[in-house]
This record gives sequence, structure tokens and C-alpha cells, in this order.
Amino acid sequence: MLRRRILAAGALAAAVVAAGCAQVPTGAPAEARAALAPTGTLRVAVYPGSPSSMVVGRSGERAGVAYDLGALAARRLGVPVQYVEMRRAAEVFDVVKSGQADLTFTNASEARQREADFTPPLVRLESGYLVAGNARITDMARIDQPGLRVGVAEGGSSHATLSRELKQARVLPVASLAAAAQMLRAGELDAFASNKAILFELADQVPGAQVLPGRWSLENLALAAPKGRPPAAAAWLRDFGASLRGSAELQSMISRAGLRGTAPD
Repeated sequence: MLRRRILAAGALAAAVVAAGCAQVPTGAPAEARAALAPTGTLRVAVYPGSPSSMVVGRSGERAGVAYDLGALAARRLGVPVQYVEMRRAAEVFDVVKSGQADLTFTNASEARQREADFTPPLVRLESGYLVAGNARITDMARIDQPGLRVGVAEGGSSHATLSRELKQARVLPVASLAAAAQMLRAGELDAFASNKAILFELADQVPGAQVLPGRWSLENLALAAPKGRPPAAAAWLRDFGASLRGSAELQSMISRAGLRGTAPD
């Protein structure tokens, strides 16, 4: 499995990293290329620390489902790819929503579907809790208790959902996954809530931490592009997503990234 580390968030926020050269077009219509990559380059938004988006090995090698899907989409379109690296998932969605990036792979929540165009889901992830070793909690039912500090990614789906659903625990927004790992190690959080792909990554970095069994939600991960692009963009993206659903190619990306926490179909 790819050896990974999480990059410091400050070094990544809003960085744009060029990757690769234009590939020979594979039959993608010119209209689709112009609609999906209006700058002539496919700008793919990612964030560090989650195999569903991007992870970075100790020697700098990069992987992740969003990362690899972006490279494949660019290759099939016949354009170069650039990676727009943000600190967290909410920022990734913001740059796609605003048209500063052309593509990402993220949770297709009902609220987000009103603000971006999504393919049908390609991967389903369970959402759960990671508890620190000193928290002494073994059951999800015990999370919502007075004084318990539950971290969530600031502005993300978990932030919105758990701020409504947890009545007694304190929901604390965290700026990045690197910060979440540090806060768990320092005893500043009792638990962290997210999809299990992220939770298993954090568990590897926090001695004694464990991912609780069960789930409080499901995330349906899909490719997303800005709303308002010409119809050729949505049509090509829909066909691209359909070609990958259940494919060996997608499974290879999942395995290469070390993605854990997927839900059975």
C-alpha cells in the first residue's frame, strides 16, 4: 500500500500544481473539451489527507480517487491536467462551484446538487466516528453526551449535519485534517466525525485511536462540475462516469489510494 503522509495545510491552500502534458485526443468532441476545460486545461480540485481525494507518500508520490479520475478525464479529453489543491473538502467544492476549477470528486449531497452538476455516484462511503484512545467510548450511541468534544471538517457535510443532530456533545469545526490529527493527539478532541476513508487515515496517525463500528450516514461520492457549463459538458461527464461505475479501472484507483470505509452495494 502507498505510504502516506498529510501535507501541512498552510503549504497547500489554494496552490495549483501542474501535472503532465496534453495527451492525444481519444475521440472526445471538441465541444466537450471546450465546455469542460474552457481554459484549455482541466483544473481538478483536490485536498490532502483523504484517499477519496488525494494522499501524498513520503517520497512525494501522489494518489487518490479524485486525483486519478482527474488525470483519466484529462487524458480522454485530450487536454493537460492541473490540480487545484485546497485545505479541506468544503473549499474544494467552493472552487468548483465558482468555476475556478472544472472538476472534482466529492459527496453529492442534496444541498450540493443544487449548486453543481454531478454524475451518478461512483463510490459510497460510510460516515462514522474516530475516538481518541483516552475517550473510552466503544459505542456510537455514547457520542452525544455533555462535554464530549467532536471535531468536524469546517464547512463540510459533517459540520452541517452533526451541528443539527448532536444535542449535547460540542461540535468543533477544524480547519484541516492535519489540524484534526494534531488536536486528537494533544487531547483537544475526544472524537472526530467524517467519512470512514478519512477516519482510517487519521487513525493511522493518532496512537490508540479507533474507528467505531456502525455509521451515522452514507456519502455518495460523484464527479462534480460547475453549473451553467454548455450541455456538452454534462453529457460527456455523464458518459465518462457511466463508463467507470463498477469498472476494474475504478477499483484500481481505489486500491492504489488505499481507500477504506466503502459501503457494500
